[in-house]
Amino acid sequence: MRFFPIFGKTPAGSQFQNLTKTPAFPKGLNPFQMLKEIIFGRSKRSRPRDIIPSVKTDLLHLDLGENILVWFGHSSYFIQIDGKRILVDPVFCGHASPFPWMIQSFAGTDIYSAKNSNSDIPDIDYLFITHDHYDHLDYKTIVALKPKIKQVITGLGTGSHLKYWGYAPEIIIEKDWDEEIILDDDFIVHTAPTRHFSGRLQRKRTQWTSFVLQTPTIKIYIGGDSGYDTHFKTIGDTFGPFDLAILECGQYSKFWPYIHMQPEQTVQAALDLRAKKLIPVHWGKFSLAQHAWDEPIRRVTDIAKEKRVELVTPMIGQKVKLQGENVFERWWEKIG
Repeated sequence: MRFFPIFGKTPAGSQFQNLTKTPAFPKGLNPFQMLKEIIFGRSKRSRPRDIIPSVKTDLLHLDLGENILVWFGHSSYFIQIDGKRILVDPVFCGHASPFPWMIQSFAGTDIYSAKNSNSDIPDIDYLFITHDHYDHLDYKTIVALKPKIKQVITGLGTGSHLKYWGYAPEIIIEKDWDEEIILDDDFIVHTAPTRHFSGRLQRKRTQWTSFVLQTPTIKIYIGGDSGYDTHFKTIGDTFGPFDLAILECGQYSKFWPYIHMQPEQTVQAALDLRAKKLIPVHWGKFSLAQHAWDEPIRRVTDIAKEKRVELVTPMIGQKVKLQGENVFERWWEKIG
């Protein structure tokens, strides 16, 4: 039972909905052609031939005065800001599915462990979960981290998974879109829409969400998964400008154009948000689509340069300074 959800408290048969009509697939799609391309149309480079490089920052002994972000690959990352430690969508199990042999992580990407006996993760003030897909919410990781988590912030219904896995209900905050959460020491969170879906056995029974995080010194947009839509401009007009936007740029396909962004749309979303800097995530660890593993970062880099959007592209485990300049090499160009 550990891989299966306890559904959110929505009325029987009801579902959460996106702000605009979001079909599962494009109109007129031939399902047989789609199945054929999904099975046989994957890029020969959907997984890297070489080991992904990394730099293992020691998170356990960081100076709490450092304001940094550390990316773990895909959509998992650690933020230390203004004396607080934050974790977003951690997946350290080595796969993005309910079964270990499916959707395995790329070689070299699993440098951090959450195991209680050998954990690389410090105590966490705030754990953010954007939605309950397996590449964002992992049973083994969440259970291993349980003694370290002080507060969980997520969308409506998603906390039911954590409660079932042993988390105390009183530390879980579940909110609908467009709500405010006031945390300790002038940390304020606003929940915001995305254009996506949720579910592990049944779709749309728990809420998918993004977060506006305002700390005493910085404002960050935690994007989660989303197709492109007008909500980015609305969020930018309401809460922007942002010091940093963390947005998906990979695992897109012509078969699901409404629920994931093409890299060019990722850059446009950052512009809509009025973000000073953009970190592209949802790539670099798992292959969930047909494209080459490095196609997202190559495309987003090109369009960001054209649009004059400042891109931040660390290796897995490398420190990103949240204030000040960052200089990172185009490390993916050295990987086959």
